[in-house]
Amino acid sequence: MKNEKPDNIVFSDQEGYNASLLPYATNVGAPAIKTEDVVAWKTRGIHQVNKEFENKFNELKQHYKNLMEEYEWNDMVYNAKFSFEPVIGEIYHLYTADDGVNFLSLIGPTEWNKEHIATFKLNSDKKWIKLEPNERVTQNSKFW
Repeated sequence: MKNEKPDNIVFSDQEGYNASLLPYATNVGAPAIKTEDVVAWKTRGIHQVNKEFENKFNELKQHYKNLMEEYEWNDMVYNAKFSFEPVIGEIYHLYTADDGVNFLSLIGPTEWNKEHIATFKLNSDKKWIKLEPNERVTQNSKFW
């Protein structure tokens, strides 16, 4: 019983009485050391991060879809028949001929009776930008 110390005494065989050197309180009246419940915090964090990843993934998926659509339209126009060199900034119309071949023309869809596919504008990167019907009016308007 000589080697036994009371519970409220901090004693180590290597360090001796070292209560004043410890980074935590050691006396009986000191506040209890409690570990925080971080499960709820982790759950909220995981949910928030997963939502962010899901949103980013959906943005990338939409961007990919738009890029593929642009590629398909450009492929269609570049494979169409035309016998002129398109001018950057001009508006062109893609049609289907009676024999089923696509061709590019300056003639607007209201000026003749051909099967109109879409209207495009050639940008400075030589990329064909598909114009929506409401954009055609503003693009064709001349402001003097």
